Amino acid sequence: MKLSLRALGLIAAVVTVLIWSSFIVVARASAARHLLPLDIGFLRIIGAACVLLPWGWWLMRSQRQSGKRMGSLLGLSPLPLRITAVAGLFGSMLYAMLAYSGFFFAPAAHASVLMPGSLPLWTSILAMVVLHDHITRARAIGLICIVLGDMMVGGASLLKAFEGGDVWKGDLLFMCAAFCWACYSVLVRRCALEPVRATIAITAFSCVSFVPMYGLAAFMQWIPSHLGSASASEMVFQAVYQGVGSVVISGITFNVMIRHYGPVRSTMITALVPGLSALGAVVFLNEPMSLNLLAGLALVTCGILFGVQRPKT
Repeated sequence: MKLSLRALGLIAAVVTVLIWSSFIVVARASAARHLLPLDIGFLRIIGAACVLLPWGWWLMRSQRQSGKRMGSLLGLSPLPLRITAVAGLFGSMLYAMLAYSGFFFAPAAHASVLMPGSLPLWTSILAMVVLHDHITRARAIGLICIVLGDMMVGGASLLKAFEGGDVWKGDLLFMCAAFCWACYSVLVRRCALEPVRATIAITAFSCVSFVPMYGLAAFMQWIPSHLGSASASEMVFQAVYQGVGSVVISGITFNVMIRHYGPVRSTMITALVPGLSALGAVVFLNEPMSLNLLAGLALVTCGILFGVQRPKT
């Protein structure tokens, strides 16, 4: 049975939210293991490349057979070089490095608020500037509710960042990671990028730029790395979960969601992630449950109901 566009968009939204929510919990738990942040980013790209690069090569077989010059990076990316580089820089390299580094300084509650929680704001601002989108009254109310809900979920823990220590570094890294992903999501909409090809392109860019440089630097011990001493099971898990799950599956479903709902409404939907990841941190990381968490979830839900409404014509 062929799915309707509406059903496909809804499925993509559900899968994206579930993977993003578990990503925060798993990434924070991984910070307590052996691998360093850039090690995880390295394995993330390797895992994704094992699936996406052969896929990309297969997608462009007809163009190669006809003699057409398509794509870039020696045929690894199905998109032009400029789009590949910009999308790969923001949607793969910078996002991964900033996000994984943040988890080594700040807890999951901070990440729940400052990454997916700030994403609608960054995306709304960029969409106004780049796409000339208009923020409707309902969407503005939704943004306000989401911001208030995110503050209720993690506001108390965020205040502790000003008491000293290194927590503020993680908070800053999370905010920067959210900004990078907002840049990528707006670029996807502006250039009308096809989901699979966009995900292949950003992986190809990271694979030919970050992977060889970091691999050489780690091998020569020019930078700190635990790739040589980590267990095989830990590295395989990170490559499969972070690469195949977080990049391949959620990368494609996120792009499908953007094409169906648009960048702003899509990030409104992903505002579910703060609450779900906070609940996951309670269950799996033994972080405390509080009334402000429940209040925040209610506000975020109200914000989503306002934000996903279609503007009246």
